[in-house]
Amino acid sequence: MSLNWESTYAIALELRRQYPEINIEEVSLQQIYQWTIQLSEFEDDLSLVNDDILYAIYQDWFEENIHGK
Repeated sequence: MSLNWESTYAIALELRRQYPEINIEEVSLQQIYQWTIQLSEFEDDLSLVNDDILYAIYQDWFEENIHGK
């Protein structure tokens, strides 16, 4: 499965899986960016990212931590 910047929910699930002990409330958008581009499945132009995309990943991850146990 290939991930791109439009795959915010799938990215959030993968980050949640890879970083299960992370307190999402302490994660910065810069950390989300770095972790996302390091995902082996991530295949998109790095210049296309913006804060709205990173925040969407953050929101999806946050919601999964609350509701997706």
